Amino acid sequence: MNKSNFPNYQHRSGWNALLPERPARASLKQDISIDVAIVGAGYTGLAAAKRWQELAPGDAIAIIDSSEIGEGNPGRNSGFLLEISLANDANPNEISRMQRCNELIAASMQKILRAVENSAENCQLKRRGTYRAAAGKAGMKALQQYRSFLEAANLPYEELSRDDLAQRIGTQFYQRGLYSPHCYLAQPAALIRSLASQLPDDVQLYENTAALNLHQQGGGWIIETAEGNIAAKKIVLANNAFAKFLGIGKSQLVAMYTYAGMTPVLDQALLDGLGTDENWGLLPTHRLGSTLRRIEDGRLLVRSLYGYEKEISHNKVAKELKENLDKRFPQLSNIHFEQIWGGAVGFTMNGGSIWGQVKPGLFASCGCNGGGVVKGSLFGELLADLANGQPVPNVAQLFGDASWMPPEPFRAIGFQLISRLQRFLGRAEI
Repeated sequence: MNKSNFPNYQHRSGWNALLPERPARASLKQDISIDVAIVGAGYTGLAAAKRWQELAPGDAIAIIDSSEIGEGNPGRNSGFLLEISLANDANPNEISRMQRCNELIAASMQKILRAVENSAENCQLKRRGTYRAAAGKAGMKALQQYRSFLEAANLPYEELSRDDLAQRIGTQFYQRGLYSPHCYLAQPAALIRSLASQLPDDVQLYENTAALNLHQQGGGWIIETAEGNIAAKKIVLANNAFAKFLGIGKSQLVAMYTYAGMTPVLDQALLDGLGTDENWGLLPTHRLGSTLRRIEDGRLLVRSLYGYEKEISHNKVAKELKENLDKRFPQLSNIHFEQIWGGAVGFTMNGGSIWGQVKPGLFASCGCNGGGVVKGSLFGELLADLANGQPVPNVAQLFGDASWMPPEPFRAIGFQLISRLQRFLGRAEI
């Protein structure tokens, strides 16, 4: 199995390809000594840096990222920013806990809105809500569970029939659906570019600088990179599943690669037959189902498939994504993708995260489980609070603590068996 301690993608992010070229910040070329080093310039890392600078403005802070802003994982997701807990976290039997989670996530969403409201980047950040829809038995069961959570939490939603969905989003593929207003949609590459551009001037950002090794030295830490080492008093790991290659979460984290295909801008005649909602997002009820977006410029996006710890064949990805799109929109059978790309997601067995101080002076937030924008931003800010002695909520109690996974090769074998079973049970949703 070809593994790397950082992702090295086969293809450019389709979202980033739509934006003007952006000159990357310089990579690290020499040894430096600072107070705080943050590994990962995603939503978690940027939020941690911003909050840390507010709490300790005299500290020297540096962020390193193995890629470039917009090309890394934060610019490769589907652009959903949920104001409430993820469907997989939703539990109608624990409403008080879920309501506290919702409060924290909603507050973090408002901070993101304020951060980008005057941005030069067009993040396309709009509160468009989200659809969830089911095509088969497994999907209908999951849809009912999510509706029970929304009702118990007294959150608004609309229940939609097949005809309702066809009228609004142009597909007869699903039996039933729900619409929840508690979601923003964004251009994720533009969003992460905007947030990175607003880092305080005294926070150093080094792009194309991968953390190759991490070890303690004296009372601090050393991060080894290709062309320079970083000596830091404190470290924040915000590189998701790839933290395990630096010694954190080896028995709890796995990198799963998911894949997206984006069409060119569709002709108006086709768009006229794709429902009345011109900017929408649909999340699957089943974990292996397909995510859909209709983007405001007239493109469609479909996201599906999972690859364990490495990217799978581009031809296989292109074929299956096209099949998934055609099943939902047979009128687009002659349309081919303009962009196809993959992105890594940090998963844990039970959906919990690795969060907090994992060793003296070493803080981590890893295992986003597909919810890395708003929840990741919240976790980054709270991690900075924790490291600077501020009061924080009990993150593990509220959001879950990552459980143990079996070692390789049993982990990979288990994934293959479970994914095959889940694909069979949820085959109607794929």
